[in-house]
Amino acid sequence: MKTKEYIDLEDRYGARNYKPLDIVLCRGEGIWVWDVDGNRYLDCLSAYSAVNQGHCHPKIRQAMLEQADKLTLTSRAFRNDQLPLLYEQLCRLTNSHKVLPMNSGAEAVETVIKCARKWGYESKGIARDQAQIIVCQNNFHGRTLSIIGFSTDDNARENFGPFTPGFVTIPFGDAAALEDAITPDTVAFLVEPIQGEAGVIIPPRGYLKKVRKICTRNNILMILDEIQTGLGRTGKLLAEEHEGVQADLTLIGKALSGGFYPVSAVLSNEAVLGLLQPGQHGSTFGGNPMACAVARMALTVLVEENMVENAAQMGTYFLDQLNKIKHPAIKEIRGIGLMIAVELHEGTKGGARAICEDLSHMGILCKETHTYTIRFAPPLIIGKADIDWAVEKINQAFKNLK
Repeated sequence: MKTKEYIDLEDRYGARNYKPLDIVLCRGEGIWVWDVDGNRYLDCLSAYSAVNQGHCHPKIRQAMLEQADKLTLTSRAFRNDQLPLLYEQLCRLTNSHKVLPMNSGAEAVETVIKCARKWGYESKGIARDQAQIIVCQNNFHGRTLSIIGFSTDDNARENFGPFTPGFVTIPFGDAAALEDAITPDTVAFLVEPIQGEAGVIIPPRGYLKKVRKICTRNNILMILDEIQTGLGRTGKLLAEEHEGVQADLTLIGKALSGGFYPVSAVLSNEAVLGLLQPGQHGSTFGGNPMACAVARMALTVLVEENMVENAAQMGTYFLDQLNKIKHPAIKEIRGIGLMIAVELHEGTKGGARAICEDLSHMGILCKETHTYTIRFAPPLIIGKADIDWAVEKINQAFKNLK
């Protein structure tokens, strides 16, 4: 079958809740993917950072195959031999005390909301059903009903109400606004260290340090959603390391499996996760032996193959090369590690989508967000020669703009 035939099938039978580029991928290796017509592309999205280790990493694939021959799922009604090993590995890598495994990133966020509220009632003494969690404008934490309820994206919310109460919204990157929003009923502040879906929005330097001090002083939980920023994407294992802080709860997912399997986790301490009692939270697939074996190897190759360090070095190089592109449509180029955005001036004809489509014809896959921003987030194994090739194509795409 050819590209158009696959697209026709998808349009006929699939829900239209996505607007993908009209390319049908069928194979991936490292930083490259191929479509059904045999064309090769440099992947500059990495499945929203789920394949930081590169597509189909051979060691992660082997770990998955070996575990598939032994045991795939037990549910948490029974213990398995892979889960304790993942717990130990994660805690040592991230200096965490406790881990709660889930599947998707959104499940991890839902989990942390429950845990923060429970802590508020049982440890802080907040009156029942009065807990408040502070969040930020332009956040993206997932697509479940509770999560979109505190989104400020009208498209994500329209005609899905009524929504879960208990959330207060403040501007992102404004520590003073956080201080002002805290009340006796506040249990937590949930924030992305860098807002990814909003267009790689980086807060002012020192913001997370101020947040950490404010949360400690007011006895509220600092929750960092590192599902997209974590596991090497920003040039550190966790983005919080750039400011030398540690959250009370940290959410990771996506690259935790290297793109092979849905795996997420809540990282925390005994004071919060220790409050959960049997039957109060769970997941049939969360912590299954297949997921754990895959995650263990995904973490191992991330560290042993120096992918985090490469992300820091290549991210700086990629930014430097992009900044050499001069075009009146470019408003700003920003990023940290291999999490990079090129923002266009409003009114640019065709917006970011037009450039993404043009780049796809040149062999580069990237994604627009919020109409005028292009994100570049290749796998962390990318090298200088690949970046040079990509920047040449990106420069040409801007030259093609009318």
